[in-house]
Amino acid sequence: MYTQPCLLNSKNSLIVSVQAEAHEPLGNASHLLALCHSVYQGGASGLRLANLQVMQATQGVLPRIGLLKQVPPYLAANASLLNEVYITPTLETALAVAATGVEMVALDATPRPRQDGLTLAQTVQRLKAAYPAVKVMGDCDSLASAQGAVAAGVDCISTTLAGYTAQTQATFNPYQPDWDVLQALLAELAHQLPVVAEGRFWHPEEAQRALALGASAVVVGSAITRPHLITQRFALATQAV
Repeated sequence: MYTQPCLLNSKNSLIVSVQAEAHEPLGNASHLLALCHSVYQGGASGLRLANLQVMQATQGVLPRIGLLKQVPPYLAANASLLNEVYITPTLETALAVAATGVEMVALDATPRPRQDGLTLAQTVQRLKAAYPAVKVMGDCDSLASAQGAVAAGVDCISTTLAGYTAQTQATFNPYQPDWDVLQALLAELAHQLPVVAEGRFWHPEEAQRALALGASAVVVGSAITRPHLITQRFALATQAV
């Protein structure tokens, strides 16, 4: 039986993703840091962060999952990322995240080619060699990618990318988690390592359902920390009346 990483030991198991694009109103580090303290006050058990400065500034506040989103420069602003690895896509970015002192580094764990040509297994091995204490989360889109992530040596897997790759876009629903992928990962892999539910969790009842199914934790982002998207949902609903 595996040992749960410290980030996944909390009773409430709510990890809040505090992220924003640089062009968004909350995109600077000071606003993101304020959001981190707000969700801490609200009872979050961990943070998922994509800003190095915020990772460093939140040490000791809550356990953190760190990542960097890096879009390949050859892609136009409106190009699709369905075939691209952009969540901590290189060993260099993984090392930069680990250097902040975060407890866990999240990597794209799909079989798509990584930007530096390394395999996922090579990235995990070299990252752990440099930072033996750091844990690695594999962001998956399907059971197949999760199985590959387990073989590569990650410490936990998540459903982060379900619906966001070319292979899974047919199942994408903007306002509903991918329950099929979550249940497949839990059925096949939960006895080997923690399975984290992430992606389009908009309601507390959905988080409860994921935990009841056996997820070790639930990551919630936009429904808590991205007010322009929350407002957009209400605006669209009221316009439809």
